[in-house]
Amino acid sequence: MPTIQPKQQFSNDTSKILSNLTLGNCSNTKETSIAWRIQSQPTLSQLPKLYSDLSKDKLTAFVVLTAMAGYAIAPGAAQIAPLLWTGIGTTLCAASANSFNQWIEAPYDAQMQRTRNRPLARHALSPPHALLFGITSGTMGTLLLAVFVNPLTAGLGFANIVLYAGVYTAMKRLSVVNTWAGSLVGAIPPLMGWAAATNSLGGGALVLGAMLFAWQFPHFNSLSYTLRADYSKAGFRMMSVTRPRLNARVSLRYALLMFPLSAALPLLGVTDYWFLLDSSAVNAYMAYCAVVFWRKPDARKSRRLFFSSIAHLPVLLILIMAHKFLYERQQVK
Repeated sequence: MPTIQPKQQFSNDTSKILSNLTLGNCSNTKETSIAWRIQSQPTLSQLPKLYSDLSKDKLTAFVVLTAMAGYAIAPGAAQIAPLLWTGIGTTLCAASANSFNQWIEAPYDAQMQRTRNRPLARHALSPPHALLFGITSGTMGTLLLAVFVNPLTAGLGFANIVLYAGVYTAMKRLSVVNTWAGSLVGAIPPLMGWAAATNSLGGGALVLGAMLFAWQFPHFNSLSYTLRADYSKAGFRMMSVTRPRLNARVSLRYALLMFPLSAALPLLGVTDYWFLLDSSAVNAYMAYCAVVFWRKPDARKSRRLFFSSIAHLPVLLILIMAHKFLYERQQVK
C-alpha cells in the first residue's frame, strides 16, 4: 500500500480556509461564508445528548471502566462510597478532557468522515458553550476526587486533562510522538483507581499502568491505519500516515511487551502464578494479529488487530481480578 502524503490531501483553497478559520470568529474577508455560527440554539431536552457527544461518551466509559478495574485490582477490601466517588470524578475529568479536545479540533473534525458529526463540527453547540462545559466538568471532577477520595487521585485526574487536551491534542499536528503522549493518557485511569483504593502507587499500580500504556499501540495504530486517509485530510501527523512501516512495527513491539508486563504481576504479589498461563494465551492472540499486520499491512489485517485488541483488554483485566481474588483467598488459608 503506498504511503499517503498529507500535503497531497490539501488544496490551496482548503489551506486558505484553515488559515482564516477560528473557533469564535473569522476575519472580515471574502471568506465570510465560512464564519462560525450556531445553526439553532439547543433546547434543554437536546443538551444531555449534546453533552454526551461532547464528552465522547464511549471513550469516557472506557476510561471509567479502566479506573474501576484499577480500584478492584488494588490490595485491600473495596469500599462502596470511595468507589462511587471515583467513578463520578473520573467521568467528569474524562468529559472535560474530551470537551477541550473537540473545542480545539473543531475545524479539523469538520473535515473528517469519522468526526464531522460531532457537536462543534456540525455547529450544534457554540465554542464558548463547549469551553464552559469543559471547565465546569473538569473543576467539579477534580474537586470531588480531592474531597471525597484523596488528593493523589485528584492530581492524577487533573494531570490527565492537561496531558490529553494540552499535550496530546497539540502534538497530533506536529509529530508522530503524539501517539506516545496519548498512550500515557490511557495509562493514568487505572492508576487513579489504584490510588483511590490505597492512597498510594505501588509496583503493581505502575505495572498495571504500563500494561494500559503498551496496549494503546496495537489498538490505536491499527485503528489509525484504517482511518489514515481521514487523518491525512485533516493534517494529523499519525504514524499510519507519515511512517506506515513504523506504525506496524511499533504495534508489534508493544503487543509483545504485554508478556513480560503480565509476568510481573505474580512476581509483585498482585495475582497468583496461574495468571501467567491464562494471560499468555490472551496475549498470544493479539501478538499473532500484530505479527500478521507487521509482515504486510493492509486494511483487513489492521481491522483484525483492532478487534483483537478490543477483546483483549477486558478479558485480561477480568483475568487479573479473578487471579487476584484467588491469590488473596489462598493467603487467608
